[in-house]
Amino acid sequence: MSDPERVAAASDFDRKLMQRCLVLARQALGQTAPNPLVGCVIAQGETIVGEGVHPGAGQPHAEVFALQAAGDRARGATLYVNLEPCCHYGRTPPCTDAILASGVTRVVIGSIDPDPRVAGKGVEQLRAAGLDVVVGVAAEACQQLNEAFSHRIRYQRPFGLLKYAMTLDGKIAASTGHSAWVTGEKSRRLVHEQRAAADAVIIGGNTVRRDNPRLTTHGVGDHNPLRVVMSRKLDLPVTANLWHTDAVPTLVFTGTGANPPLQRLLEQRGVEVVGLPQLSPAAVMAALYERGFMQVMWECGGLLAARAIADGAVQKIMAFVAPKIIGGLSAPTPIGDLGLARMTEALQLERVSYRLVEPDFLVEGYLPTDDRPKWD
Repeated sequence: MSDPERVAAASDFDRKLMQRCLVLARQALGQTAPNPLVGCVIAQGETIVGEGVHPGAGQPHAEVFALQAAGDRARGATLYVNLEPCCHYGRTPPCTDAILASGVTRVVIGSIDPDPRVAGKGVEQLRAAGLDVVVGVAAEACQQLNEAFSHRIRYQRPFGLLKYAMTLDGKIAASTGHSAWVTGEKSRRLVHEQRAAADAVIIGGNTVRRDNPRLTTHGVGDHNPLRVVMSRKLDLPVTANLWHTDAVPTLVFTGTGANPPLQRLLEQRGVEVVGLPQLSPAAVMAALYERGFMQVMWECGGLLAARAIADGAVQKIMAFVAPKIIGGLSAPTPIGDLGLARMTEALQLERVSYRLVEPDFLVEGYLPTDDRPKWD
């Protein structure tokens, strides 16, 4: 529902302030689920008179904060927001009501809200009241910022991001299992930044046993995701960094009734243990959806990664390639068996981007949505 001609006629100042909305929205990365990331700016002419960020579910939306900051200066002003203002009652009143009451006369919107309760209705309400509304300024960037929110709305599942680091010859560790470090410091920092934007990070039991990770942001961001372990038999070490839950919580998904003594021990240490009758990536993502999660990172080994891909639990790949060669016939690779026998069956990533994260190379892309293999 964008307005191509009007977007093309948007001023450089309009585009600049929409970028400002995105900067503001990113301040709440990892903290808004199940709500989207939204920033708002209000300007009189080319003077900014109010800004706002949506800090999290149940709290006022970005438009409300920006209007409060602008006060009477909102009358006759332009409001910029990266996502269509809501027009329904949820945990908070409709933003369209607040906009209309403020005296704002022009609204510039980055992208339409995919939530069927909104989905263009907010724009229609504002236009019906006589406001000048432009839709689609910096639309691609606005849509990408909230791709996890859109995926959750459309599929009723969190958005899955599979991250891995491998050598130039496709290994994620040496044949001994040693993997510290495949990539350089800049790549690792980028991973920590990505964790700060996620609601949860998932690994398998093998990763706990082999690497004893912390799965935190290492101070890069204020937000640490929930640490999730999948272990069918709950055959995990008694001591592990993940069992220290004072600062960051840990959730373990396992089979029903698995290893009761260790389960009791973990629960005594503040670890939540959930038994599932059928432990699978799809079942775990369904459980995380029910908890309101929006974006999940998979940082697991090759076997679980293959299961997650086959289960449709991964939508995006974030692959770091280090200019190293380690060799080893038994050295692990990032993706296990997908049951694909011919190169013509390979999953071709879409919307692929490449960048240098010196000395490594980062490849990002999206898995096709309809032709993933089905896991038996």
